[in-house]
Amino acid sequence: MKSAIITGASKGIGKAIALKLAALSYSLVLVGRNKTHLANIKSEIEKMGGRCKVLSLDLEKEDTPDLIVEEAIAHFGQIDILINNAGLAHSSKIMDTDIDIWNKLFHINARAPFFLCKAAVPFLRKSKNPVIINISSVVGFKGYAGQAAYASSKHALAGFTKVLAKEVQEDGIKVHLISPGGVNTEMVQKMRPDIDTSELIQPDEIAELVEFLVTRQGKGIIDHLYIRRQSGQAFD
Repeated sequence: MKSAIITGASKGIGKAIALKLAALSYSLVLVGRNKTHLANIKSEIEKMGGRCKVLSLDLEKEDTPDLIVEEAIAHFGQIDILINNAGLAHSSKIMDTDIDIWNKLFHINARAPFFLCKAAVPFLRKSKNPVIINISSVVGFKGYAGQAAYASSKHALAGFTKVLAKEVQEDGIKVHLISPGGVNTEMVQKMRPDIDTSELIQPDEIAELVEFLVTRQGKGIIDHLYIRRQSGQAFD
């Protein structure tokens, strides 16, 4: 049976991806901070006939990536997909950004995905269809005033993902980066309260892209998907 790890899985994009992969018969290891939300999605997946292990863990801790992979192998014996979706955003000008928020953003947005990939790759090499998907953001290649620390962490994620793709290509591991514009989640609503939520991308749309990436066949490799909201600037 195929298995997948998803971080930031208790709500929003992560939850939508979890439900999509459960429908594709993946056994799931779901990582999040909110125990109640995790319990609810576990119940929902099990009602679908799926298998699910939930882990309420802090991605800021250095040993968390190794622990996640250990739990995945202990429960399902293999890893076929790793989706680094957990992310933290923050809005403040550079002169108002302190070292604590800088470290927190980098620990969650860049360091945790880096070391989760490192821990998972030896097991992904054994999969018949290994896939890594890192969920970034439009700020991973653009710059917006008041989002320097957040943008820096997402630029770091993008840079690491590009190198990882080259290093594991010979292992047959497909590595993808998804960079959405505004998605209708609590985080985006907090960061950009000025945007009409009806204009935002829906989490299910990101889940549909994940489904496409993990199920498609062919020789063509998709490295990066940038999805902007319909009212955003084309080719900006």
